[in-house]
Amino acid sequence: MPLNLVPFVSVDHMMRLVLHLGIERVLVELAAEIEADFHRWPLFDKTPRIASHSDVGVIELMPTSDGQTYGFKYVNGHPANMKRGLQTVTAFGLLADVATGYPVLLSEMTILTALRTAATSAMAAKWLAPPGARTMALIGNGAQAEFQALAFKAICGLTEVRLHDIDPAATAKCAANLAGRGLAVVSCDTPEDAILGAQVITTVTADKTNATILTDNMVGAGVHINGVGGDCPGKTELHRDILMRSAIFTEYTPQTRIEGEIQQLPPDHPVTELWQVIAGLAPGRTSAGQVTLFDSVGFAIEDFAALRYVAARVAETGMSVPLDMIADPDDPRDLFGMLLRAE
Repeated sequence: MPLNLVPFVSVDHMMRLVLHLGIERVLVELAAEIEADFHRWPLFDKTPRIASHSDVGVIELMPTSDGQTYGFKYVNGHPANMKRGLQTVTAFGLLADVATGYPVLLSEMTILTALRTAATSAMAAKWLAPPGARTMALIGNGAQAEFQALAFKAICGLTEVRLHDIDPAATAKCAANLAGRGLAVVSCDTPEDAILGAQVITTVTADKTNATILTDNMVGAGVHINGVGGDCPGKTELHRDILMRSAIFTEYTPQTRIEGEIQQLPPDHPVTELWQVIAGLAPGRTSAGQVTLFDSVGFAIEDFAALRYVAARVAETGMSVPLDMIADPDDPRDLFGMLLRAE
């Protein structure tokens, strides 16, 4: 493809690509790509995402580079959008060649972010959850819920998911979408009911508030908590006492201290970055009774891995359209002449 043309993956392309490959296959393969990039974590540029906060939400840029390819994601988080019939999270992303600075992929990332978030959660649980875990409580049944359930099924072997949301319609939606997908689905009236018998607890709520979705007495010994919804300043889901007795694992700690559950704790509270566990530099779960917490806020390296995965699949399937994004004069010094010749 000429350098002035950049493959663009629209929402329609992304949906057709995922359905062509199979949702669970995509989740498994995304998790493998993300894990591979966590193995080479030290190679990446790392910075907390660049955030513009308002009273109603946040707009962020999430950049990174491995020295050969550069990537970024634009993403928002506006919890009140749901009441207006809008998505609470929308996103797009770009990959570029470091050697030339030229873009090589532009893609929707609303769907892709949902996929990579779930893939990252399940990949972390593979390292941190109790062996043989088969039941997950899923508290918060909005746009991310089904992706989480299917990722844990495909990657961790979970067989039962117990659903709860303060909005019964959200739980009904989630249960209907998961029907016939190989999971036992139980709809629960309370979070206390949802966690009964669960070895994994996923919290994925949307409100931008310091909430208490889980209290300390709800979390028994040996549980793995996948904390997804606490992802910006002033937005948490877990009571502080849970954090104080958990082994806490993060993506990029300087970002998580700003945005994750650990914003409730002193800045020197000990945590372990997940890449260190994957690389064999730090232990994950150390005992059957240990409570583990993956304090997930999302990080640019996960988006980078997801975009590289999409670029490879698009090259195989052709599910994109070329965008004429880069001016390409015959003489690089004659951009003005190129403009005049367009008359």
